[in-house]
Amino acid sequence: MTLPRPDSELQPEPHDELLIERLEPRPAGVGYDGDQQDLEDRLSLRRVAGMSTELADISEVEYRQLLLERVVLVSVWTAGSEVSAENSIAELKLLAETAGSQVLEGLIQRRDRPDPATYIGRGKVAELRDVVVANGADTVICDGELTLAQLRNLEDRVGVKVIDRTALILDIFAAHAKSAEGKAQVELAQLQYLKQRLRGWGGNLSRQVGGRASGGVGIGGRGPGETKLETDRRRINGRIAKLRAALREMDTTRETKRAERRRHQVPSVAIVGYTNAGKSSLLNRLTGAGVLVDDALFATLDPTTRRAAAPDGRVYTLTDTVGFVRHLPHDLVEAFASTLEESTYANLLVHVVDGSDPDPVGQINAVRAVLADIGADDIAELVVINKIDRAAPETLRTLQANYPNAVFISARTGRGIERLRATIESMLPRPEIQIRALVPYERGDLVNRIHQTGEFLTTEHLPSGTLVVARVSPALAAELAPYELVSTETARRD
Repeated sequence: MTLPRPDSELQPEPHDELLIERLEPRPAGVGYDGDQQDLEDRLSLRRVAGMSTELADISEVEYRQLLLERVVLVSVWTAGSEVSAENSIAELKLLAETAGSQVLEGLIQRRDRPDPATYIGRGKVAELRDVVVANGADTVICDGELTLAQLRNLEDRVGVKVIDRTALILDIFAAHAKSAEGKAQVELAQLQYLKQRLRGWGGNLSRQVGGRASGGVGIGGRGPGETKLETDRRRINGRIAKLRAALREMDTTRETKRAERRRHQVPSVAIVGYTNAGKSSLLNRLTGAGVLVDDALFATLDPTTRRAAAPDGRVYTLTDTVGFVRHLPHDLVEAFASTLEESTYANLLVHVVDGSDPDPVGQINAVRAVLADIGADDIAELVVINKIDRAAPETLRTLQANYPNAVFISARTGRGIERLRATIESMLPRPEIQIRALVPYERGDLVNRIHQTGEFLTTEHLPSGTLVVARVSPALAAELAPYELVSTETARRD
């Protein structure tokens, strides 16, 4: 891995303009990330040295020292290069650490497809058991979504808890969710995942049987059936129905806000990208929103919308969205549908990419795959390469060659922010109607609305009012019609 170079070595080629932005000044005593109270709350719990009272007999569970889960990672490499396989398990390591685990070992097996019984081959299960015993691990995390049979077989043969990538991501989401909507979405995804993996333990649950005619064992063989599984399944289905109803009510509130912005013709910009790519930092840099910024995966689960204004007075919104990841669980996409819809209603997608990541192109492809799944792949996209202060120059040159229209920035230092701001504003939709009107001074509210939602071409203050030539929305053009000096004409979009 190439180590990041200091900023002084990030010298662009003569034709390269991606790193020539000056550092944006920061007001004294004010951080661009805002107060960051959420981050302070998350990090506020600290251990105090010398306060532990630990018994010599560690069999007393109540007095055992609290330790991180010790995990071993397992991945099956079925396609792609060796580098991509290593990047995938490295990402799994970050996910495990975000969930509060201590990673002891990582194992990769080359196979055409995962083993249907144990995910890895039968011989590799024995090797995995030896690694678990040697390292004293208590959990195995598999880099894929396991079936119920694979989970049971692995746990039986390895002797420790086994979870898959989907369960790991759901656990992280559960730990980071804080709003009522976020918690409901996470619980819905967890229940949908759990419903398919319910199981009975041992032979204590009898199976439903009938008489001889139905192939059963006859008299004395009829039992109550797997009532525990059936009861759990009914309860889960009932809870899922309640959560979906609650989320529909919350979505109504979100849709009301979206409709209000559409009624006022306010353009919307959605900041999308891979998890931990710097989306929240960028929102803070552009608007001073003060949303949570943390160097961790899935730190942001609740979308945050802030207003911004272009130099010509036009108002638009910027929305920070949930980060994506490779192989994002389908249940999670379905549960977060209302949140992810913020991207589908946007006029522009600002696609933030971590330029310091070992595989930034893989990040771009993974995000675009999710955008296609939610129907947002036909929206205008602006690729933004972030963290250029930590990326290798050769990586930046490769990205610029592959994405010539991308903007290169550092949300942490402020480099490239002004260029990004100007690019976003140039890509905002322009009003459709061009109008020439003499607006009386007592109707200054109309002039203010042109400032907010329209685009001034010329203005002139006359004794009887303000002579304006501007592009406006059809609704505003109708209100300005009584003051028109010439007929309204439809302007072609640029």
